[in-house]
Amino acid sequence: MVDAPKSLVETAFAAVARAHAPYSRLRVGAALETDSGECFAGCNVENASYGLTLCAERAAVAVAVAAGQRRFRRLVVATDCERVVPPCGACRQFLAEFGPDLEVFGVAVSETKRWLLRELLPEPFEFAPPGGPGDGR
Repeated sequence: MVDAPKSLVETAFAAVARAHAPYSRLRVGAALETDSGECFAGCNVENASYGLTLCAERAAVAVAVAAGQRRFRRLVVATDCERVVPPCGACRQFLAEFGPDLEVFGVAVSETKRWLLRELLPEPFEFAPPGGPGDGR
């Protein structure tokens, strides 16, 4: 079994308890650690208009960015289900904006898994505006 950082697991599970998941009943919490060691939590917030639902991972990133953070080391995604729930595709792409080397842990009641973001999303969408980085002109 993979060991995830205990303090991040505790923070992620505390966020699970605050999740708003009246439709799916899938409560998810996330704890995001910055390069400087700060931790930011997020939980999923569902909406009757499903497309407006906010995943725990994106909620944690939004809180961290609002606090001025842009460099992340580790992410724990926790759920009170039996099996791990990895980040969805939208969250994988959202996280890729901040670096492919993010260490991601999925933690559930009966299992823990570990990935690097680049394993979960090997070819993220990347955009460089004309004349910007990567333009080659």
